[in-house]
Amino acid sequence: MNEIQFEIQSNIIPILGMLTGIIIPLSVFIWLYYENKGKRETVLEISKNLNDPVKLEELLKIFEERKKEPLDYRRNGVITTFVGIGIYLFGFLAFGKVFEGIGALVSLIGVGTIIAGYLYPNTGKELTDAVEEFEKK
Repeated sequence: MNEIQFEIQSNIIPILGMLTGIIIPLSVFIWLYYENKGKRETVLEISKNLNDPVKLEELLKIFEERKKEPLDYRRNGVITTFVGIGIYLFGFLAFGKVFEGIGALVSLIGVGTIIAGYLYPNTGKELTDAVEEFEKK
């Protein structure tokens, strides 16, 4: 009896590990579905009672979750650089060369993101200024 229990117990960890790869995405999908279900039902009920298409478009703009502003690569780059520096110091002080390498990699990704922020202007004013500067040439 003990051999069977030991065999079941030794096999349960790999089985749970494999099931985790299925359970986590399914649970996130179900969670997001129920989170947005109320919003969809609300928009549907309101749209049934609205006769004016302009008001319906305004309503859809309110519920739209996407940001109108483009990504600010410079801000994200600074954050990523300092996270990398923190990981590097964490490795330097406590965990060793592996964390130092990971920290250096993350920092360099942040520096690259900062450079991308300067190469690709992202705000309306920056785009307008870039176009005007190009038109002058």
